[in-house]
Amino acid sequence: MVTSAETDERTAEETAADTVTSLADPWVTIVWNDPVNLMTYVTYVFESYFGYPPDRARALMLQVHHSGRAVVSTGPRERMEVDVQAMHGFGLWATMQRSSEGGAA
Repeated sequence: MVTSAETDERTAEETAADTVTSLADPWVTIVWNDPVNLMTYVTYVFESYFGYPPDRARALMLQVHHSGRAVVSTGPRERMEVDVQAMHGFGLWATMQRSSEGGAA
């Protein structure tokens, strides 16, 4: 028979393991190429929202344009949700995924 204390201890260990996993496995925000937005506008969004210098913003925009997508931010899931929503607010196509699922730069 399993006691309540044993169940609580296992739950605490599982929670701690989940926390370590989530910290070790950050999420990424991916911006996808679209047929609507101008390259100058995408560069502007990367500069104004993420605070990237012009050269970095332009390099990311060119990656989106030529490769079809670019990882524009990395961090905890909650922050990536905010970034994706912000990109949607700017009219850009964006998604998020765990960085271990590929495509992280």
